[in-house]
Amino acid sequence: MRAAIYGAGAMGTVLGAFITKNGGDISLITRNKAHVAALKAFGAHVVGGVDFCVNVTALTPEEMTGKYDIIILMTKQRHNDEVVARLVPFLAENGVICTAQNGLPEQSVAEIVGKDACMGVAVSWGASYVREGVVALTSSPTKLTFALGSIYGQNTKTEQVKNLLSLMGEVTVEQNFLGARWAKLAVNSAFSPLSAISGLTFGKIAKHKKWRSIAQLLLKEAFTVCENSGVTMGKIQGHDIKKLLNYGGAVKKKISYFLIPLAMKKHKNLVSGMYYDLAAGKNCDIDFVNGKIVSCAKDFGTLAPVNEYVIRLIHSIERGEIKIGEQNLQFVYDEFIK
Repeated sequence: MRAAIYGAGAMGTVLGAFITKNGGDISLITRNKAHVAALKAFGAHVVGGVDFCVNVTALTPEEMTGKYDIIILMTKQRHNDEVVARLVPFLAENGVICTAQNGLPEQSVAEIVGKDACMGVAVSWGASYVREGVVALTSSPTKLTFALGSIYGQNTKTEQVKNLLSLMGEVTVEQNFLGARWAKLAVNSAFSPLSAISGLTFGKIAKHKKWRSIAQLLLKEAFTVCENSGVTMGKIQGHDIKKLLNYGGAVKKKISYFLIPLAMKKHKNLVSGMYYDLAAGKNCDIDFVNGKIVSCAKDFGTLAPVNEYVIRLIHSIERGEIKIGEQNLQFVYDEFIK
């Protein structure tokens, strides 16, 4: 079996390093030529909650040859049309592309390779890029979990993909995979944009009383939209986040507010990948995360105003109209809470 990670940035390098260290054979593919050169010369160095270095197989897209049975897709979702089409010649007969992207990316992949060749995995840990060849695991090494499945039904490659990912952490095959996707989307939509517009970690946002209240509103909008969509939200690392953090009345809202920092404790050092894109002057994937919340809300005749507001802020940062900083969180707070 040949396997590859396409889009081996911070997350992909951490995943590939763990798989390789624990006896797996996988290629790490990225357009970042300097990163590939460092990986080839010195191996993948993973720091943060762990510290190890392992020799890996690293390639640029131009160096790809042959066919792969499993391709784990970890690029930005905004480029899926182009990227997935490019991968088709490298996908083996009966091969599968397993998208580890945020949001609800399966449809854009399946439109190109077909439903039988498309799986998804919701990743419940984070990583950041330190420098060429060096990446940091920003979640607790005790919480390296994956929710694996397909929104199109059982896939013949499920067991093989599970075995591969199990070389890093615990893999749960989800029968309600769409629900698992929505659970991850709810958390991402609450914390990723707030981290992106401020530069703060998830932990600092959850700890700060005002910023936590914004995250709570974003979570509420995601829970409501998911319910209106007729999807039963799944669990994250065994926890029913909707049951824990959703609310209807004042008492449950206070309980939810109290629980948010506890829920984010294992991921307190995580900084959104959106932030790194914005800081580098690139467009981020906000339209495929919070934008999905907004579009689904409109499909059912409702609104997601806090999501819409943070999307506008991020697009303003992308256009160079405002700068990243905590003042952006204050804008959101003043608009919806103060």
